[in-house]
Amino acid sequence: MAPTALTGYYRFTDIWFEWHQALPNQADISTLKAVLQYDALIHPDHPLMEDPSKGVLKNQESRLMFSSAQVEYVRYWLHAMKLTEEPIPIPDSEALLTSEQLQTVSPVFYTDAATLKKAIKTIEKNNKKLRYVDNVLMARRNTFERVRTFWAEQAGIWCAIDFESWERDHTILTELGWALIRWDKGKEISEQGHIIVKENRAYSNGTYVPDHRDKFLFGTSDVLDKKTFKKRVADLLAQWQSSGPLFLVFHDAGQDIKYLKSSSVEAPLPFLNRALPDVVPGEGTYVVDTADLFAALEGESAPRRRGLEQMCRHLQISTDYLHNAGNDAYYTLQALKSMASGDPVDMQREKRWPNHTEGSMTGVKVQFQPWEENSDYSDSEGLMPAPKLKLPGDPEATLDPAYEAQMLQEQFS
Repeated sequence: MAPTALTGYYRFTDIWFEWHQALPNQADISTLKAVLQYDALIHPDHPLMEDPSKGVLKNQESRLMFSSAQVEYVRYWLHAMKLTEEPIPIPDSEALLTSEQLQTVSPVFYTDAATLKKAIKTIEKNNKKLRYVDNVLMARRNTFERVRTFWAEQAGIWCAIDFESWERDHTILTELGWALIRWDKGKEISEQGHIIVKENRAYSNGTYVPDHRDKFLFGTSDVLDKKTFKKRVADLLAQWQSSGPLFLVFHDAGQDIKYLKSSSVEAPLPFLNRALPDVVPGEGTYVVDTADLFAALEGESAPRRRGLEQMCRHLQISTDYLHNAGNDAYYTLQALKSMASGDPVDMQREKRWPNHTEGSMTGVKVQFQPWEENSDYSDSEGLMPAPKLKLPGDPEATLDPAYEAQMLQEQFS
């Protein structure tokens, strides 16, 4: 019986610094070094074209890596192009990282040699910061990278769902909205929908949340009676589940999942996976929570998570008429797409908010300024430092009484 081929990943640094030194034929050394140079790796004609990958080890360290398939292809390509007389030996299998040793593996792309070269130092710097990160944030970061990997594979259907209910009795559902993205032969296809529950039209919001039920921006709202509403939801889920894996996307999933399971909906979801698998699944229904993804991106491990409007503001996604279920679903999916189609979490964080982690205890927590957090923060407040709080025994501190009350309230809330 032939031995099973061992596959996995090699550290970028092992391939770059060590592989050529183990070659028995001296003539092949310069050839291999040339094809692995930074300028060569990012060239559009390079046989690997767009990789390496980025992996997270079990000890939570990140590493740039080449897959064993990529390494095999490099040696095959060099020989096929007559750049080596024989296929060069593959690296020692002891340097191979198998799936059992890795938390996640996700793609990362570089367009210039300087950025690729800098990435090695940046990842090492981030690894030192991650020593202070707790298990909650690590789990969120791992989920973030799995979502990126699955999205890059264009796997299944990604469907954001949002429910709205009456503000005085949340068991009374008033709306359902959804927005999905799927792929057909590599082409991205999007769909949106919004349903208003006919019998519950009399239950109007407006005291605690705005009533934007009739302001769906991305299509025409359907008004259905309760019985037809329930059947429509069941039919939609069955349709989506028939196309491979279904990723149900929520923003702060808990309440929406309760609605799906309530007597008003009774969604046919016999098993809803809260954790993503290690590899792209071929079937099943999985929960993806953009609140958790954004928490990973901003380096937040606390239970407190961002609201949809806050998240979209920081991701520079314009929103309008929130608390319409169809609009909320659409913006949730846009936030998911923005994060999932971007760079690995640390690279993405630095691109979005450069130099925003100084002073962070963990080294990866983004420190937003007040004017970045609040769209109503005035221009004058952003340009001038905040007045000094009046403290006992500090006669020099002067402050408008109304501003003082506001600051104290924020300080202790």
